[in-house]
Amino acid sequence: MKKLIFYFSPLILTIGMLLPACKQSNQQSGSGPSNNVIDSSGTAFKPANIKEQIIYQRGIEAAIWGMPAVNYQLMYDALAKINGDYNQVVIWPKLLDWKNQTLTPNPDVIYLMPFFNTEKVGPVVLEIPPAGDGVFNGSVMTYWQNAIEDVGPGGVDKGKGGKYLFVPPGYDKSKIPAGYIILQSDTYRGYALLRSVLKSGSAADVATAVNYSKRIKVYPLSEASKNPTTVFVDASNAVYDSTIPYDFNFYQSLDKIVQLEPWLERDKAMIDPLKSIGIERGKPFEPDARTKEILTAAVKDARTWLIGNYEATKPFFQNTHWFFPATLEYGANVKAGYGVPDSYPTDNRGVCYMIAFFSAKHIGESQYYLMQIVDKDGNTLDGSASYKVHVPADVPVKQYWSMTVYNRETHTFIRNVKWSARSSQTPGLKTNSDGTVDLYFGPTAPSEGESNWVPTDPKGKFEILARFYGPTPDLYNQSWKLNDLEKVK
Repeated sequence: MKKLIFYFSPLILTIGMLLPACKQSNQQSGSGPSNNVIDSSGTAFKPANIKEQIIYQRGIEAAIWGMPAVNYQLMYDALAKINGDYNQVVIWPKLLDWKNQTLTPNPDVIYLMPFFNTEKVGPVVLEIPPAGDGVFNGSVMTYWQNAIEDVGPGGVDKGKGGKYLFVPPGYDKSKIPAGYIILQSDTYRGYALLRSVLKSGSAADVATAVNYSKRIKVYPLSEASKNPTTVFVDASNAVYDSTIPYDFNFYQSLDKIVQLEPWLERDKAMIDPLKSIGIERGKPFEPDARTKEILTAAVKDARTWLIGNYEATKPFFQNTHWFFPATLEYGANVKAGYGVPDSYPTDNRGVCYMIAFFSAKHIGESQYYLMQIVDKDGNTLDGSASYKVHVPADVPVKQYWSMTVYNRETHTFIRNVKWSARSSQTPGLKTNSDGTVDLYFGPTAPSEGESNWVPTDPKGKFEILARFYGPTPDLYNQSWKLNDLEKVK
């Protein structure tokens, strides 16, 4: 009689339907089933028994669940490689170029990222200056990139500036003096993404935004009376690479997370699944060669699942292909600190941190994002082809709008390009007489010249992120609508 084998993970069942091929056999080897699964690399992965099948399945679920924290860990590791440390600020004191290999960064603002660690020093202060000659757009987040609060005019200080205090779990808040904006974290580690927004793209306004950025201060609360110095780490000349590795290295980063931070109550269901793949708090992660092979197949197929979700996102504008990758359910959980009953959207969270980093506490209020990965005809954007997009007049923003090109494979800037974006603040950008703007994307500049052109890699695919800073209601009610890219040759 044939055995009936039941798999209880709906996530894995769905992944099985998504994979290019899935061949299952009733033949027995050892103590369990023998399944042949074609992974996303096209290589046949063959679980020898039920133990290997479980490692494979749980490896997929662990990768999807752990994506935001691995994303964070890779950014911190990139800082450590340039001799940076916790409770310091990594800064790019000029507009970003391709050497910043984080996920979908913004090349039209000044970036700075304080990384916090309260485990030994206690609460850490982040001083934000009042808006005036400069303005910040950003958020403070935990290790899991859960936004605690936004800062600047769209945040708690409402542009007046203030002393934000990143507080570790279990800390006695009665010890905190008055005058601080308390950010209670459920992790010891975290970071802030601060964007110093330009008044224009001129060299003078870039310099002003950089000077404003350096007015922030980061220091332990215990040193507040000592006039502590804030350490800024300049990353502008280094290749700052936090690209997600879809191989065994992913799980090594995941293991760091488990070793460094206590378990959150909501995630305790992952303790046993992680043990089964060799990751356990307080123990070394030393899997054998076969387990490494299985986990490599698992993380590749986790990526296949997330890409499928990414590509299936519903359009934002009717009859276009522009979409916002974060769901309403995910946004509600970010705002509520994952306190929404009967909801834990790890799939959409995984999608978001596969392609980007950072989460705003109030998604869509200070900035909004739309992605495009196919052209008007539904074909994948190809770096060897040329495209045009017609941007209607009166873009609904108070600050600026932009479009940035990224490598579709890695979701980073294309390496070695002259520039990665064009924005309403780009010096020399040509505007049509009716206020509309035509932008061009392709491997070579159009006959119209380089002013409105963004280069692509002729050997790869690409994606576009449209940013709207200070969005106004006309964007959301869609009385203003962005057109799709059209292939021109």
